[in-house]
Amino acid sequence: MNVRELTAKQQAVLDFIRRHLEEYDSWPKYRHYADEFGFRSPNSVFQNLKALEQKGYIVRDGAGYRLCREIKRTSGIPVVGEITAGCLQEAVEAELGSITLDMLFPKLDRIYALRVNGNSMRGTGINSGDYVLLMDDDIPNGGIGAVLYNGETSLKRIFWDVRGLRLEPTNKEYEEIIIEPEVFEEVRVLGRYVGHLNRSGLFKAPSTLPPVASSNPGWYTSRN
Repeated sequence: MNVRELTAKQQAVLDFIRRHLEEYDSWPKYRHYADEFGFRSPNSVFQNLKALEQKGYIVRDGAGYRLCREIKRTSGIPVVGEITAGCLQEAVEAELGSITLDMLFPKLDRIYALRVNGNSMRGTGINSGDYVLLMDDDIPNGGIGAVLYNGETSLKRIFWDVRGLRLEPTNKEYEEIIIEPEVFEEVRVLGRYVGHLNRSGLFKAPSTLPPVASSNPGWYTSRN
């Protein structure tokens, strides 16, 4: 387990602290914790705060506790100023808001993640253990997406024409999968690939072409 990982109770206490700060602009008192969690002694509060401090989520100084900057950034990446891309000019520092996931993925409410098991898409930079981001959306011909067929799922580059459906890996160690036209309706599209995550960071999918016309255009539409 990651030493920074929080227990369910510690996460609940941290979430409560953040809500209290947003609403009252002050750190919670013991009575606030007691009312929220039913703690019967100050020691229960102290133990949870101590754990949050040890794991780097809060710090304590002469003025009391405060959230670490890292925690304040969980809702977005702060924009702290401007930088010129032309001639040299004086640095400009300012609070210019945050870059949020909504800005990176405008249709965030339609995106979900799956953990990848296997290396058939290694040529695209997607490796086993990565988290692939899928959007509930159509997959263009030649685009990458996840499908469900015959009780099995697969993440592949997808091509189709009158001869059938082809699920193509980007790793030559794996073979492509061919699905005959008459069973198109048995294929369920789980989502279109829009990016993936791993320890190196976030990788967004490049722009893709619009869906190509098909003799059976309905099969590739995302279905619930």
